[in-house]
Amino acid sequence: MVILKSRSEIDAMHKAGQLVAACHKSLAPMVRPGVTTREIDSFVEAMIVRNGGKPFTKGYKGYEYATCASVNDVIAHGFPGDEPLKEGDIITIDIVAQLGGWLGDSAWTYAVGRVAPNAEKLMRVTRECLELGIRQALPGNRLGDVTSAIQTHAEKNGFGIVRDLLAHGIGRSLHEQPSFMHVGKPGKGLRLKEGMVFTLEPMLTEGSPYMSIDPDGWTARTFDRKLAAQYEHTIALTVQGPFVLTAQ
Repeated sequence: MVILKSRSEIDAMHKAGQLVAACHKSLAPMVRPGVTTREIDSFVEAMIVRNGGKPFTKGYKGYEYATCASVNDVIAHGFPGDEPLKEGDIITIDIVAQLGGWLGDSAWTYAVGRVAPNAEKLMRVTRECLELGIRQALPGNRLGDVTSAIQTHAEKNGFGIVRDLLAHGIGRSLHEQPSFMHVGKPGKGLRLKEGMVFTLEPMLTEGSPYMSIDPDGWTARTFDRKLAAQYEHTIALTVQGPFVLTAQ
């Protein structure tokens, strides 16, 4: 069942989303060669707590960290660690913060120093896919209008789209309905309604859209070990249009 949110509930979610956005804005200057993802994780956790929130992923289903830190061929759910970032790496930091009982969720891919043109293009197109999907997130549209906009742009640029990790509704729980892949057909799928709140989080790959899971049970990598990028926002559907709760 899709849980529709009232305007006051959306406003409360916006506060959680803005805490996540502030974390991304503050951590961005840290992403440079020599810094470890554990340092970034500690920084984000401290910032969330300092602002009255809870790093929601820490302890979620046994996960031990405040962020997911996914480097190069890691698509999602990478563990923060002590290996320094290197010039030319790309890294996705995914943050979920709880504030006042509500959740905000946003992931962003960052360049570590100067990156190769192929990595730069992958990042740019992935972000464009997110923006194109958001434009279609309108009451009265179908979910396929959103996902097809993402799929068309990704494939036109020669990139794969991960299908095994899903976008999802969000509110007081991290994973609400609907859950959906970032592929589809215009005019098909769930009818979008005012009050829906969900993530859009396209994950694009340089090559195969398939993935494997590391022995840790969490870390998702591209099957062919080529690069992956992800950009994610939490979106509320309103009569005025899509309201990006995690906009920076």
